[in-house]
Amino acid sequence: MFEPRLALASLSGESDAEWAEAGAEWSGAAFLGGICLDEPSRRAAKEMVDTRDREEFLPDDPFDFIDAQLEALSDVRIRPGFNVRSTTPEPIARAAEVCAARDAIIEINAHCRQDELRAVGCGETLLADTDRLVTFVRTAAETDAMVSVKVRAEVPGVDLPATATRVAAAGADLIHVDAMDTESVIADIDAVVGNSLFVIANNGVRNRETAFEYLRFGADAVSVGRPSDRPTVLAAVRSAVETWVREQPA
Repeated sequence: MFEPRLALASLSGESDAEWAEAGAEWSGAAFLGGICLDEPSRRAAKEMVDTRDREEFLPDDPFDFIDAQLEALSDVRIRPGFNVRSTTPEPIARAAEVCAARDAIIEINAHCRQDELRAVGCGETLLADTDRLVTFVRTAAETDAMVSVKVRAEVPGVDLPATATRVAAAGADLIHVDAMDTESVIADIDAVVGNSLFVIANNGVRNRETAFEYLRFGADAVSVGRPSDRPTVLAAVRSAVETWVREQPA
């Protein structure tokens, strides 16, 4: 999927091509974005910018933006992905086509919990509406893009292992899990998906100890979010994942 098994996790309004290139020395993949694709999600993002001083990518044309950002990484040794939000599947398909043409991963955001995004049916709301999430995944997978789904643990009423099983059947290749304070959810997901999904564990990955905890639970890779611009953290985590892979039985 990617080596080393360390990914840079998207940070709204901050994770662009320049950010990914800066972390490429230590990372095997980088998820740019997130970016809102359709009018309802873009209105929600603008509201967050206007009322809460959040940073969001709000280009005139999000699809041109995705393509230009991926083009900027065409000669960088890193596997790019783009984290996207939408209220309907059609824009997901269009973004996935751009990603497929650039050999990039399309990552469907079922993770954001901001009230503005949830109000229009984006982000975390997809976890409570698995049928709609599955439609998004299937739509993206039909473009032949590699598909990731970013999810969050500890959402009331959501069975993440069951969700993982369904998105795998719909054509997802990866599941990117923000474990929150329930690191063991990685083991629960790994137990049901086996080799059908590449599992990336996220949240609190800072050093050898935190990386090893997720890898012991069955993660195939880990991702770093907030400290993704700190070379000392990235170097420590890269060393950890390479040591882990090297020490596994042949």
